Amino acid sequence: MTDTINRRRFLQFSAASVLGATPSATGASPATPFIAGLSSRQAPLPRASGPRVVVVGGGWAGLTLAKYLKRFQPRFDVVLIDRHALFVSCPLSNLWMAQQIPLEFLAHSYLDAARNNDYLFFNATVIDLDRGARKIHTEQGYIHYDYLVLAPGIDYDYARLGVDDPTDEYALRTDYPAGFTGASELLTIKNKLQGFKGGTFLLTVPAGNYRCMAAPYERACMAAAIFRKHGIKGKVLLLDMNPDVRIKRDGFLNAFKTFYPDIIQYETSVGISAIDPRKRKLSTDFDDYDFDDAAIYPPVRASRLLERLALADMNTPQKEARIDPFKYHLLGDEHVYICGDARSQPFSKSGNTANSEAKYVAEVIVAHVDGREIPWRSPQTMCFSGVHIDPLEAMSIIAFYRYDRRQKTFAFDRTHMVEKWSARIGQAGLAWGEGMYRDMFYG
Repeated sequence: MTDTINRRRFLQFSAASVLGATPSATGASPATPFIAGLSSRQAPLPRASGPRVVVVGGGWAGLTLAKYLKRFQPRFDVVLIDRHALFVSCPLSNLWMAQQIPLEFLAHSYLDAARNNDYLFFNATVIDLDRGARKIHTEQGYIHYDYLVLAPGIDYDYARLGVDDPTDEYALRTDYPAGFTGASELLTIKNKLQGFKGGTFLLTVPAGNYRCMAAPYERACMAAAIFRKHGIKGKVLLLDMNPDVRIKRDGFLNAFKTFYPDIIQYETSVGISAIDPRKRKLSTDFDDYDFDDAAIYPPVRASRLLERLALADMNTPQKEARIDPFKYHLLGDEHVYICGDARSQPFSKSGNTANSEAKYVAEVIVAHVDGREIPWRSPQTMCFSGVHIDPLEAMSIIAFYRYDRRQKTFAFDRTHMVEKWSARIGQAGLAWGEGMYRDMFYG
């Protein structure tokens, strides 16, 4: 009964918000019947030809899941839902900002991916979930599922930067976007860097487990390289909320010193307490920093979609779902899985990690259907970081994970890190990217 009431209230709220409806004299929204109609009709999709698995979120995890669920079990009827019509990759986007690769390298068609891998792509927005009836609701109608996998990624948590005013948060999102959740953010940051008139360009590194541990440091290198290439008289102020570089420490610090000693100013253990987007001022407990432009990366949390669907653990710092750490299913429901950057395990929130763990989760779901269990397998984290351009020079790391039974947590296991940058590794990173896109989008 409670789920029904919550769902009804949510749908009424959605009607008023999305359609701009105003309450009538009786207090009922005139748009409610429209939304109620959506919740009672099926989405315009072909009839399921077998057990239907719905994947929500078309990032690196979701795309991989959709492909490999169908590959591992051809009887599955797989539907991938994403609210975006076009895929634009966050991994490798820093290189695009520095004009080392074209946009076509990052942008790919969901329609091609679905056609090439024999699943359905549904361009829609998820608005509700009925786990009892196994229905996922979108603004275009509901879809019955036998299994549901949520891979909705991350959202930003500006409150952890001391930003509580919605007006200030909106200004930060639009004027100084982080560049880790959408194509518009990436394009805005590229335009900012390429057209910067000089002064201080602020970048931040969040605390906690954030998307792509090395990316903020790589972005600082790419920004500095752009300034040098175009003769821009500016500096990159990199404020790190952590006590040290999180990954490839020696390599990044050496790159800052070797290539950009007069451009990159790197500050550690910066506890951000407030940001004034209008005065362009960032404050800590001890200092104030003025800036002329910025791309501000706040701490992250799991996608708010998990919260709206009543799946998030709101008592955890990053609002992730409570899932079995080895099987990825929601605790108490082996028909709902959480994968990718919204999952609760402390693995790297990187594209390669999401791709490799998604293949494992696809195997887990197939095994569950067959009444089998498979042993846990570590995801693989592979990451290339550019530090110099024309020619592109990069560093790399490959890592796996293990479960520490005494500490009851996951830790790094086998790790191979190359912190001596080279053009060879730069080209290897591009080849890796091409291979990953081929894996996700082609048969």
